[in-house]
Amino acid sequence: MNAKNTMNTQHMRHIKRAALAAGVGAVLVAGVLVFVPDGDQGPPEPGPEARARAAVGAGSPASLPDVAALIRDREAWLRKNPEDAESWAVLGAAYVERGGLRADTAYYPKAEQALRRSLKVTPGERRNPAATAGLASLANARHDYAAARKWGEAVRKADPARWATYPVLIEAYSGLGDYPAAGKALDKLRALRPDNPRVLSVSSAVYRDRGWREDAAAKADEAFTEAGTPAEKAGALHALAGLAWDRGEPKEALRYYDAALKISRDHHQSLAGRARALAALDRADEAGQDYQAAIAERPLPEYALELGELYESQGLDGDARSQYALLRDRTARARVDGVNEELLLARFESDHGNPRAAVDRLEAEWQRGHRSMQMSDALGWALFKAGEPAKALPYAKRATEQGMRSALFSYHRGEIERALEMDSPARRHLEEALRTNPRFSPLLAPKARAALDALGELPDGGPKDMHGNGEYTPLSPAPSAPSSASSSSSPSSAPSSVAPSVPATPSAVPSASGTPSKPVSTPTPPVSTQSAARN
Repeated sequence: MNAKNTMNTQHMRHIKRAALAAGVGAVLVAGVLVFVPDGDQGPPEPGPEARARAAVGAGSPASLPDVAALIRDREAWLRKNPEDAESWAVLGAAYVERGGLRADTAYYPKAEQALRRSLKVTPGERRNPAATAGLASLANARHDYAAARKWGEAVRKADPARWATYPVLIEAYSGLGDYPAAGKALDKLRALRPDNPRVLSVSSAVYRDRGWREDAAAKADEAFTEAGTPAEKAGALHALAGLAWDRGEPKEALRYYDAALKISRDHHQSLAGRARALAALDRADEAGQDYQAAIAERPLPEYALELGELYESQGLDGDARSQYALLRDRTARARVDGVNEELLLARFESDHGNPRAAVDRLEAEWQRGHRSMQMSDALGWALFKAGEPAKALPYAKRATEQGMRSALFSYHRGEIERALEMDSPARRHLEEALRTNPRFSPLLAPKARAALDALGELPDGGPKDMHGNGEYTPLSPAPSAPSSASSSSSPSSAPSSVAPSVPATPSAVPSASGTPSKPVSTPTPPVSTQSAARN
């Protein structure tokens, strides 16, 4: 009975929190929750400028109208007070946020000017941590993770207790493939702000990278519960949808995407995710409409690539070419604004253009220290498509052996092994790809099934190489391959090419550096929104 009462109390508290987030009050009348206007009770709600300033300062999601209001407010103030370093830093951070929300990289040069102006007025990361941290966030937005690490570590050294620095550092470390450093930064962040929605979301993302799906889902569920704004709630639902997609559950993913869009109609990430799920459910026409709507609102090149591949899978080659042309145009514009889209361009070139050009792009990125799982997978695939499967295999192994469960990574490795006549491990990884997510790509999933069929059944007596641990080709330190040095735990050191040993599924919510804490169960989806087709 006490447990039941506790559950009811928690449920009622959750409903009240949701009501207050929507700007209404709640009272109990005869056991029924009745919503009434707030009236004059309590302090006034913060205005859009204050809401955006709080969100931008914490690195949390903000709504586009609030960010626009903050920009107008600070621009007007700075015209009269040009020596206000703090306001320049706020304005620069707001430009970064608006650039991401609008998928408009033209805001990034403006952000850099504002942030550097702030540092000119008040120099030094100790005296002006906001501007220095803003430059780190800007570097992440431009996919310049080495610069983001430099700026972020400078702020952390000056003020280790500044919690908002750590999400920026975690993104930078992850982009560089320095996952041990990302784990240590997360441990510090959780110690500083354990129940903050932003911290919970970052925890979920790190756990997803490690392959700890249940723990990632639990943290995303907590982030939704603790979220105080529609933008934060939509972001948490989007994360839950992505985890459902990773598990090969497009119907479940669709429910979460629909719920996120109900809360935040302009959440373009969820609109594109919804299109992806619809395509997996054989609702290609609706998927195409959602992709087109997402691109019309936010013309991100990755959306153009996904829509192009959907068209190509349907034999609509002309429509596909139009989307690929849009991808080239948007990445060219982004390059002018200082954004590094080499990974995306290389993925495109590997499958639809010039694989050798993709290899050149990715080898240059590898030399810059960009050695994430995604970079490893892309470089291995580019080498394979360029006719060098033996050189490709170490990269494919590195991508698949660091924790993240990715159908795409497994498919790429399986095809590389098939080309090397390593039939047993090839069969295992192709099966793993289709078991992880049978509809992971409208273009590549059918190819995975065809490749598996071509391999045929297992030979009599079983495979000779059950786990694919045949002769290992070491990675050389040449520009075309990763270093063979062992991983360093120092956050400032260059990321290693040797993947850390990571357990696939822990039994408890782990410390990011390996110390378990409390056990968790698979979270119950916080929504039950039913998918409805768009016109």
